[in-house]
Amino acid sequence: MLCALPLESPPCPEAVVDRTRLLAALSAAAIAISGLVATATSAGAADTELARNGGFEAGLEGWSCTAGSGAVVNAPVHGGSSALKATPAGSDNAKCGQTVTVKPNSDYTLSGWVQGSYVYLGASGTGTTDVSTWTASAPSWQRLTTTFRTGAATTSVTIYTHGWYGTPTYYADDLSLLGPGGDPVQIPAAPTGLTAGSPGSTSVPLSWSGSSGATSYHVYRGGAKVLTVSGTSATVTGLAPSTSYSFQVSAANAAGESPKSAALTATTTSGGGGSGGDLPAHALVGYLHASFANGSGYTRMADVPDSWDVINLAFGEPTSVTSGDIRFSLCPASECPNVESLADFKAAVKAKQAAGKKILISIGGANGQVQLSTTAARDTFVSSVSKIIDEYGLDGLDIDFEGHSLSLNTGDTDFRSPTSPVIVNLISAIKTLKAKYGSDFVLAMAPETFFVQLGYQYYGSGPWGGQDPRAGAYLPVIHALRDDLTLLHVQDYNSGSIMGLDNQYHSMGGADFHIAMTDMLLTGFPVAGDTTKVFPALRPEQVAIGLPASTQAGNGHTTPAEVNKALDCLTKKVSCGSYQTHGSWPSLRGLMTWSVNWDRFNQWEFSKNFDAYGWS
Repeated sequence: MLCALPLESPPCPEAVVDRTRLLAALSAAAIAISGLVATATSAGAADTELARNGGFEAGLEGWSCTAGSGAVVNAPVHGGSSALKATPAGSDNAKCGQTVTVKPNSDYTLSGWVQGSYVYLGASGTGTTDVSTWTASAPSWQRLTTTFRTGAATTSVTIYTHGWYGTPTYYADDLSLLGPGGDPVQIPAAPTGLTAGSPGSTSVPLSWSGSSGATSYHVYRGGAKVLTVSGTSATVTGLAPSTSYSFQVSAANAAGESPKSAALTATTTSGGGGSGGDLPAHALVGYLHASFANGSGYTRMADVPDSWDVINLAFGEPTSVTSGDIRFSLCPASECPNVESLADFKAAVKAKQAAGKKILISIGGANGQVQLSTTAARDTFVSSVSKIIDEYGLDGLDIDFEGHSLSLNTGDTDFRSPTSPVIVNLISAIKTLKAKYGSDFVLAMAPETFFVQLGYQYYGSGPWGGQDPRAGAYLPVIHALRDDLTLLHVQDYNSGSIMGLDNQYHSMGGADFHIAMTDMLLTGFPVAGDTTKVFPALRPEQVAIGLPASTQAGNGHTTPAEVNKALDCLTKKVSCGSYQTHGSWPSLRGLMTWSVNWDRFNQWEFSKNFDAYGWS
């Protein structure tokens, strides 16, 4: 039995023996531990910090966040002066990651500090078993760590952090990947073979030969970087007509940027319909129910007030969804008792044109599904639309494809080079019509938000399938025809909530929705969150805001006071509310409404407010 001794008492004999044994054991253990520590230190000496900018002191450099969800903040931080703030929204989980060069058959430790609810840290592309770790709740900074081993052929992995759907903002800082560094990445050689396609009045398409090892390419105009893309082609937009420009391209990867290619000079064309023709600086666009009647009543062409600068005849419709054969005729007298004669209608069209108005045939509408899935349908579309334009002496064409007219085939993932036949054939058909009628041809489009602004989050069926293939499907059409486009007036009505560039959802019916949706068109945005695929901004004179003229005309009616707030914010940067635009655009073209008939039904409230608005 051992003695029980207070610390200050002399030891009893048994205690002396036991203490001697204990000290010997501790000494041996210390030696063993020392050896282990030395061994561990020696083994870890070859490890390298592979995560670039893991403390986010250089902003988001090296990191890519889905749907623009990431930002760098100065509080809260775990170390240094910066940290990552990422905000999930909708079906986006705010995933931020970077690709790191590693060695095959090697062990790695991934760690980082996080704060928030349901925060994940992981690695993919390991070549073995991809790993992740997470915390359900971290009200203060919490360290996450996991390990993995690379496969026999693995030379790079992607490390990432993300939140969860519908959860609040999370924070991450001091992310680290320790392990053997991969073979040094070499800076790629300068691209060669830079050539220009057929320039437009405001854009120049470029292509070049790729450089081995490049992960991206920078496009320079006059020595200033204007684009970064992942492929070997790009279209530089926002140029002036009849102007020569010098272009160069460089290749880049994790090691750095190559020298620039040899310079190429290209000259834009003189322009045409895309310039807006002789429209007034601020125009009012309206749809006239010319081929049908509804609760708004029939309005004769001669009775349309002078307020309306562009009148879109609704609608030219196909004989079948896939025929491409478009027909238009005036509303039958049995449906519209006050319909004018064909001769009077054509005479009224000429009178409006003599007064400076533009009269277009609008194709599609809610009931006119048009799918140009074959070249035969494309050619029939061109010939039948030409016949309508010629018969009525019209100024151009409005594309109002809705419903299932436009969708993207699986694998069609880049709006800059579409492959879906219904998209490719429509672009071809419109270009043919434009070439036939020349620079005075007016081209307008009236897509729904689902087909345009929704493309900020989703594009087609997505990289893994399962999404609605119509999402963002107008973007390749608008982009391919931007030099020919006179007016884009997206329908800011009959719409669900749409995410703006502030990564917040905006709902129709007030100034905020029109401000956010229009700001996207005038600023440009990455498609499906891919910063290598940015839909370029349109010129403000190409853009009008689409609204319903009355509460009966469609969901999302906006009062005159809210319409004026939207115009004030977009053209003067005042009355903006919570959404802050990326600029102000005094030359915004104007407003579009559905419809002239519904405005008449509502005592012309919409057009009178437009006439009274002070643009300057």
